[in-house]
Amino acid sequence: MFVRTLRNILKVSCYRGNLSIHTTMCDAPILKKQRYDGRTKKRKWEERRTDNGEAFEAKKEKTEERIKRRKFALLLGYSGVDYYGMQRNPTMKTIEEEIFKALLKTGLITEEAFNQIQTVQYQRAARTDKGVSAARQVVSIKLPEIIDVDKINETLPDVIRLFGYKRVTKGFNSRLQCDARTYFYMVPTIAFSKSNEAQEDSFRLSEELFKEINNTLSKFVGTKNYHNFTSKKKANDPSASRYIMSFSCESPFIRNDIEFAVIKVKGQSFMLHQIRKMIGLTIALTKGYASEEIFQKAFTIEDVNIPKAPGLGLVLDFVHYDKYNRRYGQDGIHDTLEWKELDDTVMEFKEKYIYPTIINTEIKEAPMVNWIRKLSGHRYDLLDEDDKYNEENSYSDGEEDVQKAKA
Repeated sequence: MFVRTLRNILKVSCYRGNLSIHTTMCDAPILKKQRYDGRTKKRKWEERRTDNGEAFEAKKEKTEERIKRRKFALLLGYSGVDYYGMQRNPTMKTIEEEIFKALLKTGLITEEAFNQIQTVQYQRAARTDKGVSAARQVVSIKLPEIIDVDKINETLPDVIRLFGYKRVTKGFNSRLQCDARTYFYMVPTIAFSKSNEAQEDSFRLSEELFKEINNTLSKFVGTKNYHNFTSKKKANDPSASRYIMSFSCESPFIRNDIEFAVIKVKGQSFMLHQIRKMIGLTIALTKGYASEEIFQKAFTIEDVNIPKAPGLGLVLDFVHYDKYNRRYGQDGIHDTLEWKELDDTVMEFKEKYIYPTIINTEIKEAPMVNWIRKLSGHRYDLLDEDDKYNEENSYSDGEEDVQKAKA
């Protein structure tokens, strides 16, 4: 009973104590946070970046350097005798390397684009081989709207020239939209002589022999299987089928007492060494080193080792864009890619750098005459090691960049 009474007394005391405390807390004034009046001292900025903002500044500079670019088609010409082909090769002296350097020096491409040229959507219409020249090569690329042709040519070697440029559609690709290519092959006419005793400076092509050559060349016209006219391609490969539109020999002319002739061929596309082997087989047949049977067999599924003429006289003469011209050439925004207004400039370049180089090299080094001397012993049944099929490297390439786009 006593314990119960004491417990009740303690309960009342605790309750009153709590009540007293509660009452005291309610009577205390409520403190409110002062409103910011703008006069309080601001906190000093502390740099917490480990790079001191260098990445931000680099991004800012990159943004400032960004300029508006358009897609253009450039018309180029070059003598390829001293170069290892058109396509860029880090370890070789190439035409493209010279072009990219000139564009970098003139500020038309950045250092990044120079190292990764695909960032400016660069593409060539045709990839010429070592020693092969071009009178009218076309490349497509995104560049600033203001292009100074003279300034670019000042930084290029004399044997490489930019003739002009034209604005093209956004999706234009100089290779994929090319309908056909025309090449010519300059050859001393003594190559067709049926006599081994003929002298180069005195030989002249007869009218009868001239007609015979053109008759042989006409046999190439049409769609045929050219697996024997390239390297590492099987007969059943669909890409071995090629369409030749025209193939003919023009009237001969005399330079430095030596008679030359120009053979022109136009086709949709060409494979590695194809034109040089077409010329080689024509010469062999004309001279009697190959039979009509071998000529016909060359277009069958059987393997035939076709002789390959020297690359010196081969020149890319024209790149055709007939479909593009019909669709966009008259839209009032874009020009046709015929370049007729530059014909005189192109001809002047050919006369100054391409023809003399071919002629002088032939006179001094005689690559065609030396090749002819070995032609009589050529084996058509024994394939060269380079011509044997290799599945790891069997695509079409070379004189014309006709490799299927995989990207």
